[in-house]
Amino acid sequence: MATKIFGLVGYPLGHSFSKKYFNEKFADENIDAEYKNFEIEDINEVTDIINHNDIFGLNVTIPHKISVIPLLSQIDPIAEAIGSVNVIKIIRTDNGIITRGYNTDAIGFTTSIKPLIQPHHRHALVLGTGGASKAVVYALQQLLGIDVQSVSRNPAPGIITYADLDSKIMESHTVVVNATPLGMYPHVETHPDIPYRLLSPQHLCFDLTYNPSVTTFMRMSSEFGAKTCNGKGMLIGQALAAWDIWNE
Repeated sequence: MATKIFGLVGYPLGHSFSKKYFNEKFADENIDAEYKNFEIEDINEVTDIINHNDIFGLNVTIPHKISVIPLLSQIDPIAEAIGSVNVIKIIRTDNGIITRGYNTDAIGFTTSIKPLIQPHHRHALVLGTGGASKAVVYALQQLLGIDVQSVSRNPAPGIITYADLDSKIMESHTVVVNATPLGMYPHVETHPDIPYRLLSPQHLCFDLTYNPSVTTFMRMSSEFGAKTCNGKGMLIGQALAAWDIWNE
């Protein structure tokens, strides 16, 4: 029987945690499988990847978590509610291939941030409006009962801009989640344009980025007393959930 192949699709993938994590897991647990990176700019190329007979599951990362959805034959209700997919289960039948999309970002985020939540953390700012932010918004609202205000560079219904972040908003929204790629390796000097001086020890600033382990967003937030956390725990949580989906 051929070695089972799993992998990650996204662009770029120089920062990827998944390949090392899963291949170490396979080696430690004596699993006959291999995890590969599939760095693709055009999401339509994922169809060719899936048609490779040895591939049984994929993770999906920036910038394809939303654009992959129309290419799938089925989507899990939670992923549909979030509007973002980061896991694909590939089911091979006599009648063809079934591709089913899931979202494990929400559970990974919830597992990671929940121990840090305090009673005064009732309102959150989510920076960014991409696929990762959609899972964060869902987790905060539906799983943790925290009110969310999304923030983006461009205004839209229900979305404010960074320029709108005044002292009143910053004081009341004591959870701030960076769901943008800003600060991710190799562009480690970049960071969301929030008024860091308005942060305090009451704030929890969570960065979905995990490389570097201390981002500029986290460093600048901690300078004003905020508690900070990176996305490494979230990545491990979503990866374990993905493995369960591929093997259920």
